[in-house]
Amino acid sequence: MSEESEHYDKSAITFLEAIWGEGFLSPGGPAEVARVLEGIELKGRRVLDIGCGSGGITASLAADYGAGEVVGIDVEALVCQTARDLVARRGVADRVKIEQVSPGPLPFPDGSFDIVFSKDSIVHIADKETLAADVFRVLRPGGWFVASDWLTSHDGEPSDEMRHYLACEDLDFGMASPARYHKALAAAGFSDVVLKNRNPWYREEAARELELLTGPERAKLEAMTSVEDIAGQIRTWKAMQPVLASGEHCPHHIRGRKP
Repeated sequence: MSEESEHYDKSAITFLEAIWGEGFLSPGGPAEVARVLEGIELKGRRVLDIGCGSGGITASLAADYGAGEVVGIDVEALVCQTARDLVARRGVADRVKIEQVSPGPLPFPDGSFDIVFSKDSIVHIADKETLAADVFRVLRPGGWFVASDWLTSHDGEPSDEMRHYLACEDLDFGMASPARYHKALAAAGFSDVVLKNRNPWYREEAARELELLTGPERAKLEAMTSVEDIAGQIRTWKAMQPVLASGEHCPHHIRGRKP
């Protein structure tokens, strides 16, 4: 897990859930989760959700996909408690456990899970090679790593536009290229490695999100958080548009199987 300090206060969670839905701190809602998981059978399986956030996906893996047991992990206390509350409301607390973990190796024995899942969270983990090896370790033979993440098109110096966007985000993004992810997963021992570029989808989604932030809903969002906070979010979303348009910011679906 990453070594970032906590940045999801109650206001941030409220804002992001207003954009993406209750329990969702990244784009696309349930429909994008379904696309990430396409062709992967979760029924009765033991699943690890890395970076569970406020718990919408973690609860859904049990409630909607039939996972036998789900362990959601995050490094932040507030999002973990928020996730526990959501899991209880959805009635799956008997099959879903939320654990706050410390940055570092995954705190689970070898071969603990059938599926390791993550939705737009491993961008906070800079060392993709160590991450891939650790995920491989905790998977059982035949298990799948299934994720989405925010990637960059190359591993060189970011463009000026990307530097500006990252400064606006003000987070510890460790963005890597599709080539680096593929190499890291293959080196860890994964087979059937596939990466799917979601830039065309998110380019349109992000434009719609910016319209939401700057349109008639703006006053409602400001009342949820603050005028200053929404102004800052608008700056970030505006800075994101050029790097999505150029393709330098290229969210991907990522998967690989442990033989």
